[in-house]
Amino acid sequence: MASKEQGKMVVTLGTVHFKEANEAVREALDAADTVELREVFAQRYLGCGMPAGKRLEIHGVPGNDMACYMDGGRIEVFGNAQDQVANTMNDGDIVIHGRVGDAAGYGMRGGRILVRDDCGWRVGIHMKQYQDKCPSIVIGGNAGSFLGEYMAGGVIVLMGHAGPYLATGMHGGVMYLRHELDECDIPEGLVQEPLEDCDRAVIARLLGEYNDAFADELGGPVDASGEGFVRLRPASSRPYANLYA
Repeated sequence: MASKEQGKMVVTLGTVHFKEANEAVREALDAADTVELREVFAQRYLGCGMPAGKRLEIHGVPGNDMACYMDGGRIEVFGNAQDQVANTMNDGDIVIHGRVGDAAGYGMRGGRILVRDDCGWRVGIHMKQYQDKCPSIVIGGNAGSFLGEYMAGGVIVLMGHAGPYLATGMHGGVMYLRHELDECDIPEGLVQEPLEDCDRAVIARLLGEYNDAFADELGGPVDASGEGFVRLRPASSRPYANLYA
């Protein structure tokens, strides 16, 4: 199942059960900093708890909860990814050369997710930030319903169109949308407004990283200037204050 090629471990998973798959991946990561996974067929929990300094290159479709609790390192998926990518992730980088399923970034506390194409429902739900920890998600295509639901911190950049119930319950963080919302579609308690210089700097950094990952596949870089984007944020830093005595 495992071999060493050009200084990195190569593990072929095939249809092996996810428990055996993860045991093989952990053994390979103990032996090398970079591990390439081939013939990945929806095995769950790949890269779970992976520390800084490690790298996974995944060829195929990883299953649910890839990179859950990840604490550093980098995972690159050459294909689509399933649901709950980066569940409660603390740090690290995830690059997906395709689309991602539902609830990516659930409770995410740090790190970054770059998605070349679309995403499913409830991406960025319960994202949060603290001090210098500021998670970010960049979505190159369209988003399903409830993007940024109950979002408490961090940054989401959406280049495609948002689905229904955008930012429901959002009470922290910021979204940058390339497609301005109609006034009637702005969720209660949020404001849509033009960018400031600090916003453009954030977008330039994140879309620059997006271009580094995907420009060759897309036939050229996307515009990273922030032109045409708007900012969506909570109108108040304490939107639920009236619910407490």
